[in-house]
Amino acid sequence: MSKLGTLVFSLPIPGPVRSRAEALFNCVEPPKHIGTEKLLEAAVANKADAVLISPGVPMKADAIARLPDSVKIIATASVGFDHIDVAVARARGIEVGTTPDATTDATADTTILLMLGASRLTKGHVRSMDQAWSVRNGFFDGLGIDLTGKTLGIVGMGRIGRGVAERVRGFRMNVLYHNRNRLSPDLENGATYFASFDEMLPHCQVLSLNLPGGQGVVMTADRFAKLPKGALFVNSARGSLVDEAAMIEALKSGQLFAAGLDVFKSEPNYDTRINELPNTFLLPHIGTATIESRTLMANNALDNVEAVLSGKPAPYPVPN
Repeated sequence: MSKLGTLVFSLPIPGPVRSRAEALFNCVEPPKHIGTEKLLEAAVANKADAVLISPGVPMKADAIARLPDSVKIIATASVGFDHIDVAVARARGIEVGTTPDATTDATADTTILLMLGASRLTKGHVRSMDQAWSVRNGFFDGLGIDLTGKTLGIVGMGRIGRGVAERVRGFRMNVLYHNRNRLSPDLENGATYFASFDEMLPHCQVLSLNLPGGQGVVMTADRFAKLPKGALFVNSARGSLVDEAAMIEALKSGQLFAAGLDVFKSEPNYDTRINELPNTFLLPHIGTATIESRTLMANNALDNVEAVLSGKPAPYPVPN
């Protein structure tokens, strides 16, 4: 079988999909993760037909302008695509493909992990165990809060938001949601819709952001102030959605009981003041970091490349 073209990777080919990739394409694989500059050099040198990247490899207008004319698709192994200038790519006739179906379960699970970790002030307890159980709390020291019976507000009721709603029913949580459009009763599954984000906030003892990126800052100082005092805040979506300085002040003042975060405005060079607070539970953007999810993401990215280089539409394109 003849190869469909040359595919340049920004990361080593994931083991579970290596045989498939090598059967379909002439693969150009780096020994380790590379950045945009090295990817462009490899794409030009090898007259790439496609590039496969991760969110850590921005493809903005200046980078897309330097891709060889042979490139037909930029495939990103991610749901988000705010690291790619889609309009510029399409103006050059380059398709952009994502992996929207591959991350739902892993990211929803991570959201629950953030809720649990933050609600129980896990950071201090883990540090105590790392220091040979150096701190023995008194009966009313280091206490967290229950999730059971709380009211959860979900901002963005797409696949991941609905996955979170499904999971928290085990905690008997009352689910509210704000979305661009109201869902059908079947998809709502008993959740209460708020057309106004600001009107929902005063009811949210727990707030979870599950929006895509590219929407600007949605959690401002004013909106943190609209939450009930002592609310729990969780973000597994995008760090760019949050005014981090306002969040820090809300955590210091007690307006927020705690925050669980998997994403930050700047990654990996995030604002370390967040980690200095005792009431934060932080993860290094591992929302999709399971064997199953990453394997499916890699395969979906290859699906996009295979289709486009075969003259077919990408199955997972960025929506128009």
